[in-house]
Amino acid sequence: MKVLIITYYWPPAGGSGVQRWLKFVKYLQDFDIEPIVYTVDNENYPKEDASLINEIPKGITVLKQPIWNPQNIFFWKKKNQKKEGVSNLSNNKILSFIRGNVFIPDPKIFWVKPSVKFLQHFLLENNIDVIISSGPPHSMHLIAQKLRAKNNIKWIADFRDPWTDLYYTKDFNQGKFALKKNIKLEKEVLNNADCILTVSNSLKKAFEKNSTNVKVITNGFDDEVLLEKSIALDNKFTISYIGLLPKQSNPKVLFKVLQKLLKENEELKNDLQLNFIGDISEGVKNEIQKYNLEILSDFKGYVSHQEAILYQKKSQVLLLLIPNVPNNEGILTGKLFEYLTAKRPILAIGNENSDLSKILKDTNAGIVVNYENEKKLTTEILRLYEKYKSGKLEVNPENIQQYHRKELTRKLAKIIKKIIT
Repeated sequence: MKVLIITYYWPPAGGSGVQRWLKFVKYLQDFDIEPIVYTVDNENYPKEDASLINEIPKGITVLKQPIWNPQNIFFWKKKNQKKEGVSNLSNNKILSFIRGNVFIPDPKIFWVKPSVKFLQHFLLENNIDVIISSGPPHSMHLIAQKLRAKNNIKWIADFRDPWTDLYYTKDFNQGKFALKKNIKLEKEVLNNADCILTVSNSLKKAFEKNSTNVKVITNGFDDEVLLEKSIALDNKFTISYIGLLPKQSNPKVLFKVLQKLLKENEELKNDLQLNFIGDISEGVKNEIQKYNLEILSDFKGYVSHQEAILYQKKSQVLLLLIPNVPNNEGILTGKLFEYLTAKRPILAIGNENSDLSKILKDTNAGIVVNYENEKKLTTEILRLYEKYKSGKLEVNPENIQQYHRKELTRKLAKIIKKIIT
């Protein structure tokens, strides 16, 4: 059995978007499914991690075609220059307006027509059982949709994030035409795909308004996070955030609470260190300065996946931040599942009535505090600090094996085989 996977993010792309299908491809052959990947050639990714190339299974067919991406002109510097500021991408109102109203559904729309032409030739010469598209960017779904219309072939559309309800789209200031077109395109994909995959139960409920076959396969963790060697914990009381931190996830309540605690507790002031590993919004940095926390903050910038794992393992507390936006109940960042394996307490700021909250409770790995709940956050930080001082700050997450990438791929394989029978 062969599946054709259409994905924009593929090594050397860095960041969380590449992990999901890189790992599925790694394990699909264990379930008698041969993956064939179609992706971009020589793309100017905003973040790159060349080490991920080594994780591509040997013998896998990877088809590549060049892409003309207007973002290379408008949004990011040229490939030989330093790439930064992805977390601040929506701060430029003019560029955001162009992004949301000219390039629909996204700037990768220019890759759809040449990709359909290339892949149609490929399909005529090769037996493929299922096409899988992964978005965002949601133009990947449009490629698969056109191929499905031309061929008698099954199609699975994987939504790592929503389409029209994606939290940062409000920064695009979309006009009525752009909004209507995006809604129309999304409904067509949801109605025409044989199966919709998504990453959380809340997103499943949202997609079920337009699709009768929606399945959930969360993101997960893989063997590289299960390091056998012990890693010494930080001496400081480190609270570490690892990953992309956009302005929508700015933890203002955390900085406010910490400022108050530091005024009352000189010992905490000597012990505390805030680590930010990844691309951090300027709005977050400004908030840190506002509360006079910059001297206690360390900004590491973007690091490789392996380096990120080390930071997870040695931090005293892992900070998880969910965007403070409407309909955020289903947001499950990919970093969550790697955090679970670090055996460090997770302090999340987000929606207490969310899929994230349920997972943290089920795994006994941490707690979610609502965005404005200063009292609860204060209590939790002091509890964690007290355990740190006594040398007893640890957690032992339960029931996390279900989130191993191989187990998740097992679920995917069942879905694939079911839709072609």
